[in-house]
Amino acid sequence: MNRVKEGACQIAAGGSAGLVEVCLMQPLDVVKTRLQIVGADSGMASCIQNTYKNEGMLGFYKGILPPILAETPKRATKFFTFEQYKIALTHPDIPIPMTFSIAGMLSGCTEGIIVCPFELVKIRQQAERNVKFSEQRSSAAMVREIIRTEGYGINGIYRGLTATLARNGTWNMVYFGLYHTAKDYIPPAKESHAKNLIARIFLGFLAGSLASVANIPFDVAKSRIQGPQPVKGQRKYHSTLQSLGLIYKEEGVAALYRGLLPKVMRLGPGGAVMLIVYENVYGYLKQFI
Repeated sequence: MNRVKEGACQIAAGGSAGLVEVCLMQPLDVVKTRLQIVGADSGMASCIQNTYKNEGMLGFYKGILPPILAETPKRATKFFTFEQYKIALTHPDIPIPMTFSIAGMLSGCTEGIIVCPFELVKIRQQAERNVKFSEQRSSAAMVREIIRTEGYGINGIYRGLTATLARNGTWNMVYFGLYHTAKDYIPPAKESHAKNLIARIFLGFLAGSLASVANIPFDVAKSRIQGPQPVKGQRKYHSTLQSLGLIYKEEGVAALYRGLLPKVMRLGPGGAVMLIVYENVYGYLKQFI
């Protein structure tokens, strides 16, 4: 029974962490997506200026409903499955850092399966330019349209699944591998609560930033696959490897890192926020087991 209660605490804490993170960082996610999908913006500053000028402040919150709906199951899945994979993989012959990294990768792939449809809808909404937030089609209407015109499966509502798995798996592998390996070197809270908190924030920021650098080529490929195509009615980006190769061939290696700055600005602090909220909520809930 305690195992069930502990799992429930992990799910609740993970969901809380995700909800806080997405509400704080959504504007940067919109900017990142728009930079990754080739458009009229020359850089981050240009994207922010054009979005605010043409769509107002609420333009930075386009596509927020799908991540809000997905964040609780997504982050709950991330943290819960990480703990379960970590337990399953713990073995005297497997180095601890490798255990953390592999468990993180598997947890990322698991959450990727859950969030792929939400990511598709979010990308489509974020890609709509010069449309006011209040005039944009609802998430439900967009889901119905995707299913009606593209169907189910990996060519429909699950389009971009392999890129999502690669993106989330890589991010979680670096994030959890680094954080949990280095966590033992943080000063204990009982010795200095302030130093412990600052160290955890810094480590979460570092882990989130490095994970973002590691996975952004897959993120760019995912945005191209799931987003509107350059020529309407003609699909240019199909699979992960095909998209990566095509982007590199036509635009160079730098294009695989489009949107890196807003991504790091979002997921660096976001990574710290998630871990701090998760650990504090989880610690609080465990008192009642």
